[in-house]
Amino acid sequence: MPDVDLPVSPVERALSVPAADALVVADVHLGRAADSSVDAPIDDGGDVRDRLASLLERTDPATVVVAGDLLHSFGRLPRGVERDLEALEDCVADAGADLVVTPGNHDAMLESAFDGERAPEYRLADGETVVCHGHERPETEASRYIIGHDHPALSVDGRKLPCFLYGPDVYEGADVIVCPAFTTLAAGATVNGMRARDFQSPLVADADRFHPAVWDDSSGEPLWFPPLGECRRLL
Repeated sequence: MPDVDLPVSPVERALSVPAADALVVADVHLGRAADSSVDAPIDDGGDVRDRLASLLERTDPATVVVAGDLLHSFGRLPRGVERDLEALEDCVADAGADLVVTPGNHDAMLESAFDGERAPEYRLADGETVVCHGHERPETEASRYIIGHDHPALSVDGRKLPCFLYGPDVYEGADVIVCPAFTTLAAGATVNGMRARDFQSPLVADADRFHPAVWDDSSGEPLWFPPLGECRRLL
């Protein structure tokens, strides 16, 4: 467990920020299944909507922020994506929350599909936390950055599990929290043996200092591990 009290709480594949009355998800990648050219693709839009609705009921946030890559395809909108996006927007609105999207590198078609609030970097209501995708260095100063982009996963006893990464004071004195991909179709990058050079985000400058956490369904709590620098010797 990190030796710092975290003002955020991992919940499944999302991050609750109670002080900001916000829920953050990253790398939704709507349309990934349809874009895969599989004859009978998984209904990723329905899966995303159902899991998000459950999280909204549990956390009751005022704001839902997508930390980039809401969409998957770079150059076109696969059939059904606009319907799935509308259903996701309705899901958030029905919960009484506002939806904000910080575009990621996959979101080239976002402007044509989503007319809601967009911001390259979004400061949460706590005043200390900035959400962005993490594929570029942020321009907004913050005490804490919440990002996505790398789809982190931790290999534990032969099982590959989506994980959060928490790095205290790792980016110009600010904390960084990397969220796992919200889509269940992303295999994830196994972080056990990864060094800073293996991460795509420039905010992960010292991978050894990041604490991984995986969600434990049985306890309904995140399980924290020692920093990656130590995990390499333990896992």
